[in-house]
Amino acid sequence: MLTRVPLLFVLQGPWRRVFYVGLYEALAIAVVTLAMLAGRQDLVTAGGLAVGSSAIAVAWNLAFNALFERWEARQRVRGRSAARRLAHAIGFEGGLAFWLVPFMAWWLDVGLWTALLLDLSLLLFFLVYTFAFTWAFDRLFGLPAAAA
Repeated sequence: MLTRVPLLFVLQGPWRRVFYVGLYEALAIAVVTLAMLAGRQDLVTAGGLAVGSSAIAVAWNLAFNALFERWEARQRVRGRSAARRLAHAIGFEGGLAFWLVPFMAWWLDVGLWTALLLDLSLLLFFLVYTFAFTWAFDRLFGLPAAAA
């Protein structure tokens, strides 16, 4: 049986998004760098790809979450169901792929198709990661005003 996680503190507005993105990306940089190092990439390639991908993801994350919360505020049904969380995760990851695949192709000096194939494992991981991270974040810090 799941117990309710007590709120650490309630975050709203721009500070919520900044904190969310910072924490999300710090964990993402660590995971991507470790995965690339495990795949026998050198530290400069792995770290550069992780930091560059993170910079792109931060910009996309801030934009996407602002748009998502604007859309969410207009919905009659409040709260974040599993379906809404899944839509959030798919929308975020789909948009991120649009920006990341060309960056990966350039950074790794490979074609777009190869970059897409390389990115698929990361996309699948981050789809689950985004869903789980957002759920845990909301449990720890409360829902944004748009969903409350």
